[in-house]
Amino acid sequence: MNRETLAVEYIGSYTDVKECPELAFPEYCFIGRSNVGKSSIINYITSNKEIARTSKKPGKTQSINLFKVNEDPSWYIVDLPGYGYAKTSKSTRKRWSALIDRYILHRENLMCTFFLIDIRHPQQENDRLFMNLLGENNIPFCIIFTKSDKLKPVELTEALDAYKNEILKEWEELPEIIVSSSVEELGREEIMDLIKRTNNIYAAYAH
Repeated sequence: MNRETLAVEYIGSYTDVKECPELAFPEYCFIGRSNVGKSSIINYITSNKEIARTSKKPGKTQSINLFKVNEDPSWYIVDLPGYGYAKTSKSTRKRWSALIDRYILHRENLMCTFFLIDIRHPQQENDRLFMNLLGENNIPFCIIFTKSDKLKPVELTEALDAYKNEILKEWEELPEIIVSSSVEELGREEIMDLIKRTNNIYAAYAH
């Protein structure tokens, strides 16, 4: 399938939210457990394998990475460190957690948090806590289930149903959900549609 390659410009990497430049366009951050496939999804939706570095080693992203997508209107991709398991010190993981929280809770132009979850596994406690953090602070988010190509169709349906049931034990309704696979090229259209719809809302209020 031919995909439009987005014109993406690297802005910079920042180890403190205070260092991040104030941006005049909407931002969309990508976050999930370490090794959830975050870099692969970012590379997939931009059709550029060099945008976010992929690695089988958890903890590859260690700072806030900003990328400008030069469209009309422009918007930003924000690649955040993964949380959970990573072969780093406890103090480093704690610093990453604080970095993530400060960005998500205080970044004014953050329009949507793309919350990545590996569909192969049942709900993890730190995923549950992070989802609750988003909900309690009224942070708009969308769940992107990754690595769906690793499951057979029946297994995928069962995993999705099980995960939705777990969410509904604490939530009154399900958030927006997208099933993705960079290998089988699933989910890009839905992700881009959400971004475009949100950009239109942002533009209407900005004027």
